[in-house]
Amino acid sequence: MRKKPNIIFILTDDQGAWAMNCAGNKDIVTPHLDYLAEQGMRFDNFFCASPVCSPARASILTGRIPSQHGVHDWIRSGSLDKDKLGEMKNDPYYSNEDKPIQYLEGMRTYTDILSENGYVCALAGKWHLGDSMTPQHGYSKWFTIGRGGCLYYKADVIEDGKIGYENRYITDVITDKALGYIDELGAEGKPYYININYTAPHDPWDEDQHPKEFVELYRTCKFEATPDKPIHPNQINSAPSGVGEERKRLLRGYYAAVSAMDAGVGKIIDKLKEKGEFENTIIVFSADNGMNMGHHGIWGKGNGTFPMNLYDTSVKVPFIISYPAGIQGGKVSLDMASHYDIIHTLVDYLELDEKLDENLPGRSFKKSLLGETLDEQSVVILDEYGPNRMIRTKEWKYIHRYPYGPHELYHLVEDPDEENNLIGKPECQLVEEQLRADLQKWFTRYADPKLDAAKEAVTGCGQLRKAGVYAEGKTTYYPL
Repeated sequence: MRKKPNIIFILTDDQGAWAMNCAGNKDIVTPHLDYLAEQGMRFDNFFCASPVCSPARASILTGRIPSQHGVHDWIRSGSLDKDKLGEMKNDPYYSNEDKPIQYLEGMRTYTDILSENGYVCALAGKWHLGDSMTPQHGYSKWFTIGRGGCLYYKADVIEDGKIGYENRYITDVITDKALGYIDELGAEGKPYYININYTAPHDPWDEDQHPKEFVELYRTCKFEATPDKPIHPNQINSAPSGVGEERKRLLRGYYAAVSAMDAGVGKIIDKLKEKGEFENTIIVFSADNGMNMGHHGIWGKGNGTFPMNLYDTSVKVPFIISYPAGIQGGKVSLDMASHYDIIHTLVDYLELDEKLDENLPGRSFKKSLLGETLDEQSVVILDEYGPNRMIRTKEWKYIHRYPYGPHELYHLVEDPDEENNLIGKPECQLVEEQLRADLQKWFTRYADPKLDAAKEAVTGCGQLRKAGVYAEGKTTYYPL
């Protein structure tokens, strides 16, 4: 009987779908991501479940939307016990920590399923879903970041139940840890699943935060692949943003972070080939959420503005899957899919012994991987960030903000850059009403009333504890 394929899931932090050479950005240098796309399948219409890190990551693992798992904003507190911070106790990044919270406690993740089906599961890199000290949900190998974001040359890392600073470039540290896992787990003979969760290309984008060789790749770049627009009026003040030379400086750092991460992906590919495992390894590459780097005049993801935005540049993510033994290479799928579909697809494609909860909203895109056509008439993508909700077809997008708006409607066929808001236009009334009705029905079906984000005053500044009724009346979100 043939061994089950190994799985490596590479997840980046704040990488827009546009930030790969193979996706049409000729400014950026990503040869190894381009190679993965050549060897496998790249999805051109793949979406996150929420355009900010922690909710998106929770949805990837559980298949639940934020209104089902209750992680509605990036986790600001609940990573560590304040009495066990050690040398971190004076670090301002940990000023909101009190006690560890396992935000996915009691929920089933696909890593739980993989572990129960014979896979050894390992984490190298960002977790950012609470209680960073404790391996959870099927992971038996655990190397992570203390909170979520970190400096590139002074990252706070956790291993063997201890936290400390790492002075090497964190992208390389995460890569080296993953390479070690491939050697170690490959020798054990069991199928393995490795999460390689880079912090790149999240800020900081200062030049001294990234290796000079990658910064210099973009020293003379004109950055013509991204729009050069005035700052959006809803841009938050706390995010780095810029025009003119400051714009180029920020893009230089962002692109350098992507290219340095891409080099790490190249090392992973080389290691698998060296071990003779590349053909029989499923490599998935994606990002937790999209990113605006001047798109719409915004610098940041969904919480780059207030109210939060749900532009495609915030919610579309890269998605590449390579598996030479089972997926034909060199294909680009135009099928629409979402992170909340991943748990369904893994169970379906790997034929795992698992009956998924019927209240999970996703569906398997195994047919896409096999080159078959999905029933596109039934496929819509829904997204949320707090009380901001989106429904998207291939033709239209409608955004509803509870309770008062402002709402948005875009005809994507004629306006792919979402520049002409058609909300309230008489000629679009029937479309607007139908999309609003479909959105309301979908969230009524899947949202847990105890955790429904439409009732949550999410600020974009971070979540402090479990949401909804589980907050027990305490302040849940850091104030604006």
